[in-house]
Amino acid sequence: MRKTIILTAMVLCSVFGKAQTPKWINNVKLSGYGIVQYQYNGLHNSQTSKSNTFNLRLGRVSLDGRILDDWAWKAQLQFNGNTSTLGTSPRVIDLFIEWQKYDFFRVKAGEFKNPFTFDNPIHPIDQGFMSAAQSVLKLASFSDRAGAQPSNGRDIGVQIQGDFLKNNAGRNLVHYQVGVFNGQGINVKDVDQQKNIIGGVWVMPVEGMRLGWFGWTGSYARKGSWTDEAGNPQTGVRSLQQRRYAVSAEYKVNDWTVRSEFVHSTGYGFAKALSNTDNAAATDCSLSADGNKAQGVYALVIAPIIPKKFHAKARYDMYQPSDGAQKQRTQYDVGLDYQLTKNLELSGIYSYVHDRAQNGPTGHPNYSMFDLELSFRF
Repeated sequence: MRKTIILTAMVLCSVFGKAQTPKWINNVKLSGYGIVQYQYNGLHNSQTSKSNTFNLRLGRVSLDGRILDDWAWKAQLQFNGNTSTLGTSPRVIDLFIEWQKYDFFRVKAGEFKNPFTFDNPIHPIDQGFMSAAQSVLKLASFSDRAGAQPSNGRDIGVQIQGDFLKNNAGRNLVHYQVGVFNGQGINVKDVDQQKNIIGGVWVMPVEGMRLGWFGWTGSYARKGSWTDEAGNPQTGVRSLQQRRYAVSAEYKVNDWTVRSEFVHSTGYGFAKALSNTDNAAATDCSLSADGNKAQGVYALVIAPIIPKKFHAKARYDMYQPSDGAQKQRTQYDVGLDYQLTKNLELSGIYSYVHDRAQNGPTGHPNYSMFDLELSFRF
């Protein structure tokens, strides 16, 4: 009996040892990252007090792989926060597949980053500051001024993109990307059956330099109730047209990064941002008092103290949520980051803020912020 068991085990080991798992399984990779944060915020007025807190800024896990060599896919979850709101609950943020047979023509479908601005698609750790620039946060589907739920710069749709026009060294000189999206942010179906068209093109005249132009046309909509300008109650779908553009420039060489972007938006927003599909904001179609104009600009430099290891950085970041400078918020950032290993980084940012929207008898338009983050990848 013992000999029979041993012989059977040897046969099974031989069979499974020779068996090969499918190639698509071998191509699957698990990765992720986390950002642990401490932040002090000196903003205080009659409604808000100064604060300091530890926070789990981001926690994400992703799977990616390839199918039939020409197809790449990715699924990414964000799991920090709670399950009560659209903005912070565990949720899908990326789920897409892309046909990559040709460098000059690729097709992507699913949920992924809007092709708008240079700042939007940069990895949160590599981005270098406590968040993306204000104009990108408000005008590229992070905490969008139109009133959509926080969407991490993403939407659901289909996109084509590619690189072409190689120089003598084999480096492509032109990149393009354009997509059609629902216009409602992540994990939400289209409401008004009007799609957003978003795209951009950039040229790369010298190695490390990008000069880009981006455009956005479409809408953001809700189904609910509101009162029109004549004071009459209305119900149904209210669609707010959005027209945006950005002009961008970046130069990265010898571990230096210099980047600047100007973003402009025309289009009204809803008074209350959507954070929970079950609360009143989901059907409140009244308009924000900020009107239909917004714009912002930022400029940053990241300089190596020890190349690939230790950096100093600074950023000028201005955003006007309405037409004119009455509510303009300007933020001046300076900081340092240090890579303990390639997968572990410590960074600190001090910010001085001048917020004109805080002017008033109880307001304090000038205040400081401090942000300390420990980031890891796996």
